[in-house]
Amino acid sequence: MNKINKKRRITDNEIFRFYAYNLTVEMTAKLCFKTPKTVLQWDKGKTIPPICKRLMKMYACRDLSPLDDDWQGWKISQDKLITPDSWPLTPNRIIMGNALIEIGAVDKLRFQREVLRTARMLKRLK
Repeated sequence: MNKINKKRRITDNEIFRFYAYNLTVEMTAKLCFKTPKTVLQWDKGKTIPPICKRLMKMYACRDLSPLDDDWQGWKISQDKLITPDSWPLTPNRIIMGNALIEIGAVDKLRFQREVLRTARMLKRLK
């Protein structure tokens, strides 16, 4: 049988990993503490452990609104916390924002509004 004529069938696992959650073999292996060889076996049809599926779903995008009403519209996507306004926040940005608030601790609400107003003005300068 000629290998060139064989068509490779895309499995449900590969659709789940790559097309639904945009994860490469390497990313999936690192995320699930597995080898790339194991992930390729999943792509061929071997059962993905439920905990690994859960990790992939959480990594790709997780809605935080079930935690509390204050988290309505917030989500985690890959390595960022996404605000309801779609601002991606990295740990460094969160720490910087908190530090700025702490500097103006006398009137936190007024200072927060001022920081947000300045941030929006700076964003428009791009």
